[in-house]
Amino acid sequence: MERLLKILSNIKPGIDFTKEKDLVERRILTSFDILRLVSEINNEFDIEITPLHILPENFNSAESIYALIQKLEDED
Repeated sequence: MERLLKILSNIKPGIDFTKEKDLVERRILTSFDILRLVSEINNEFDIEITPLHILPENFNSAESIYALIQKLEDED
């Protein structure tokens, strides 16, 4: 989770990602931010987030993003 929080903080400094729960709905993360985030997560965690995974519910909080990462790591 620490690596994910660091990536998120680099993309959007000043946001407390441990508390925010509506990152997509409140437009804290824009579509451009999500594309950048997906790229960085794919590289950092050696997984592949596909367009099928890019759903608001997978990116609304750090917890939901991390759950997606864990799910994809388990599939490998």
